[in-house]
Amino acid sequence: MTNTNPSSRAAFPRTALAATLLVAAWLPLTTPAQGLRPSGKLGESALPTRPASATQRAADYIVAVVNSEPITNNELRARLVRIEQQMTQQGAALPAREVLARQVLERLISEKAQLQVGHETGIKIDDAAVDQAELSVARQNEIGVPEMRRRLTQDGIALSQFREELRNQLLLTRVREREVEPRVRVSELDIDQFIREQQGSTDASSMEVNLAQVLVAVPENATDAQTATLQARAARVAERARAGEDFAALAREFSDAPDRDKAGGQLGLRSADRYPGLFIEATQALRAGDIAGPVRSGAGFHVLKVVEKRQASLPGMTVTQSRARHILLRPGAQLSESAARERLADFRRRILAGQADFASLARDNSQDGSAREGGDLGWASPGQFVPEFEDAMNRLAPGQVSEPLVSRFGVHLIQMVERRETTLSPREQREIIRNLVREKKLEEAYTTWAQDVRGRAYVEYREAPQ
Repeated sequence: MTNTNPSSRAAFPRTALAATLLVAAWLPLTTPAQGLRPSGKLGESALPTRPASATQRAADYIVAVVNSEPITNNELRARLVRIEQQMTQQGAALPAREVLARQVLERLISEKAQLQVGHETGIKIDDAAVDQAELSVARQNEIGVPEMRRRLTQDGIALSQFREELRNQLLLTRVREREVEPRVRVSELDIDQFIREQQGSTDASSMEVNLAQVLVAVPENATDAQTATLQARAARVAERARAGEDFAALAREFSDAPDRDKAGGQLGLRSADRYPGLFIEATQALRAGDIAGPVRSGAGFHVLKVVEKRQASLPGMTVTQSRARHILLRPGAQLSESAARERLADFRRRILAGQADFASLARDNSQDGSAREGGDLGWASPGQFVPEFEDAMNRLAPGQVSEPLVSRFGVHLIQMVERRETTLSPREQREIIRNLVREKKLEEAYTTWAQDVRGRAYVEYREAPQ
């Protein structure tokens, strides 16, 4: 499944970049990177203290301006109090208040600049998405939305303020997805490096290599002149290979190896210790497609091509895999997000009442490539779907159907089919590792992007915060 798939198995794994920002306004600077998972329950342990008094509000003033948009002292104080609360609850040491205030101000400046990027690029967050975010926060705190709203009101937090914070955090998430995700690519070499680090090994013997060769054989009793002629011949082959000629054709024409006509001179993917040491030494620093040689051995001169090189897989691991179906509707000019949610909610009612079959509805209505398979997404390991999709899927028991779910790809209806315990194949392990490496790269790319957005913003500092 490619990254364009609505439940893309490679797009945005669990990371603070992808889905954690829905409650970031209520959380400290070190928000956990685990989706909509506040560190405590809503109420005394997680909600901010009451807002500033009327006297304080009357004395409010601007502490900074970001591209003509102000940040006020009361705005900063409210965030500062929430962060101090969270750090105290987590047992973290509090820095001096003026130091923390400067950190919070810089975070607000960065957020303001990123929100402006979102508005400029036309990203819209409708009320249905905010409703779902509100539901997600309540669910993660194991309470209903009415009870969550009651506690917010009890603690002096206006519902409109809370929903606006959620809207802003959704906008921040989507603009970061749009701006950062296309910058990240994970190569096979990245995966190999990750595995090598996990195994604590930099030894080339832990590699798996596929080499192709052209062997220019040297007779056992060859004279120096004959050897020099054969070496020159091998050098010409290497030169032509480096110039881009087809290596398999060169092997068929020039190689004296008995398997020259089989697989274009390829020797096959095998662990490095199963190759002659001089072959590994000659190709150790090369990448796939590179040419080495001529390399002299007892048999003659070898011209080598690195066909494939990868780190050996980690030991087998057992995971719980899920098999689910989904129906995807993509909002657009002809279908609003709210209308898509209503249509999927109607599908859900019909499925639960036994009036319709999920697979049939998926085939007839889903705007995903899985539609022809009745919405079947196949067996998936943890981390293969985008976080918002996977979180909803993981809450379902086999046979259950989710409420309509909004992701960055559209609106989904999910049915859990079954789960199983399985040992991953080397290929599946590499896909999981690909997601882990991608997560790390996303975080690094986001940091770079955020610094760039902050650097391009016009920021004017006014009065010092109090």
